[in-house]
Amino acid sequence: MSEDVDVLGPTPTVDVEVVEDHTLGEGGFLRLRRLTLQNRWPDGHRSAPYRYDLVERDATDAVGIVLWARGDEPRVCLRSALRPPLAFRAEYALPLDDVGGPVLWEIPAGLVEPSERGEDGLRFCAARETLEEVGLTLAPGDFERLGPGVTLSPGVLAEKLHFFVAEVDPSTRGTPTEDGTPVEERAEVRFVTLDHALAACRDGRVADLKTETAIRRLQDHLRAGSQP
Repeated sequence: MSEDVDVLGPTPTVDVEVVEDHTLGEGGFLRLRRLTLQNRWPDGHRSAPYRYDLVERDATDAVGIVLWARGDEPRVCLRSALRPPLAFRAEYALPLDDVGGPVLWEIPAGLVEPSERGEDGLRFCAARETLEEVGLTLAPGDFERLGPGVTLSPGVLAEKLHFFVAEVDPSTRGTPTEDGTPVEERAEVRFVTLDHALAACRDGRVADLKTETAIRRLQDHLRAGSQP
């Protein structure tokens, strides 16, 4: 039986063991891995075997890039992001009729390549993705970690997102190099005031959870004394 306490301690220990492994969809960007699993607890108890599907990709983790500019009010960089799965929401049985378009306002973000290892690799990825998605040239050392990494859809994908923050001068922005795919083509970049971005989180104009998390972490970061 679980015990209610006021302080979070370590999470319960459970070992997840693979009984059978059937990987599907080899050769694509994503792999569907169909597993039979069994849980084992420290006292030796084992669960019944159960079927579980998960998604994998070679580049598992990602960086979320929080770019802000100094001024009368701090501004944060948001970018339009085409998310094709959202175009099909109308085909699903939804609890609410809230079908919108397939484009979201998000912070810049990108997948960490397998060769980009450690904190230096994450900062290198942040610099690379900033040029690709925003058109700003920064050095890896310009980035500071913005809190711990978070999971996004842990029931399906083992991805962890690592936030990094950097102060920038939007007037130096060039043309984003993009990744050459139609998904990134014609994306729009905006620097909006932090107050406006927070209001957009509250009213749903910013509907991306990683972006709301990043905006609120930036607010805490600036309140802690990062600007005079």
